[in-house]
Amino acid sequence: MKRQRILALMMIMMMALSACGGENNTATQSEPSTKQASLDGAPVKAERPVDLDLTQISGTVVYSQVYDMMAEPDSYIGQRIKMKGGFSYYQDPDTKREYFATIIADAAACCAQGIEFVWEGEHSYPRDYPPLDTEITVTGTFSTYYEGENMYVQLLDAQVEWNA
Repeated sequence: MKRQRILALMMIMMMALSACGGENNTATQSEPSTKQASLDGAPVKAERPVDLDLTQISGTVVYSQVYDMMAEPDSYIGQRIKMKGGFSYYQDPDTKREYFATIIADAAACCAQGIEFVWEGEHSYPRDYPPLDTEITVTGTFSTYYEGENMYVQLLDAQVEWNA
């Protein structure tokens, strides 16, 4: 039911808005990736550097940074973000659309926020995904989209990693 998804996402957003405070670190945009030639001369896409790596900072700062990303998404559009958190999944029972997210908790684990990701390539749930709540590392390009009147954030063309 679409209403359940909206309620679930609203609860996540409410947790974000009532979250614990913290520092606000902003990222700077790095140079875009360039193409390189492979050994056979065919062009290959170089891996674009990460603009904001949330895996290298403390829990309180990570949570604060994710809060800022939710509050000021236009400041992050197009940035390549790397984050670590628990794997989450939701399927809208009406549309059958699937949503995948990484859930970031603050240092005290009293508050949590989720950021949706779209895994690059073809993948099937549950076969290709980790079990729910598994710690994953996601790297993708920050973007926003609308469903109806509601705006959501997501990481596009994401790479997803976890320890099996």
